[in-house]
Amino acid sequence: MKIADYLSEKFPTVALVPSVYYQWDIGIHFSLGEGIYQFKENDELNLERFSTSYKQTLTIFNELFDKNDDLFLVTNNYKSKKQRQTTKLKVYQPNLRDKNNLKKLQLKTFPYPFEEEEKEDYEMQQFSLQCKVSDIKLEGLLKASLNEDFPPMKPRFGCDSVHYPDVFFVNTTKDIIFFVYDDRGCEVIARTAEKLRPLYEKYYGWVDEVDRERIEKGLGM
Repeated sequence: MKIADYLSEKFPTVALVPSVYYQWDIGIHFSLGEGIYQFKENDELNLERFSTSYKQTLTIFNELFDKNDDLFLVTNNYKSKKQRQTTKLKVYQPNLRDKNNLKKLQLKTFPYPFEEEEKEDYEMQQFSLQCKVSDIKLEGLLKASLNEDFPPMKPRFGCDSVHYPDVFFVNTTKDIIFFVYDDRGCEVIARTAEKLRPLYEKYYGWVDEVDRERIEKGLGM
């Protein structure tokens, strides 16, 4: 199976680009590290913020994903068309338990999805790997996603792209898509409301008030 075939069948209106939450009616947007600023008064990074955001994303992930679930690990790389070779991202190799899985990595190129000047000079490379949740080293993937805007933080995804890579966890067993966009928040969408309703009720305090009406409508609450 290819990721495009899966999305066409299960999430026909969704493209794996940032803000999947706004592309599908059934979803939750979580705000991370609320009330903890990224910097201290002396301008040092506030590690409490990143630790809290990581614990929250790991908690949400573990509520939604089981080790034996089937998964597409999808990475978007945004690059200049002048780059002849694909950028080697620190996404798959360091974070796979079995490096033989790299042989199954698929690649498809798309038009650049963001609105900015000279967008025709850029493109989006989308890597996808079909595996089990147990095949990935989750800690490094989540932390690197959270560290996007803060180069001193490690780990990070190595890239020389026009934008930091985006990583999506697509659970094909439960029909759930999970995306951490940075230390400020994450998004989850599901094919059915039943998959997300308990999660919303349990972690209601992690959801901004401005998002609640939309979420509750989608979840049939």
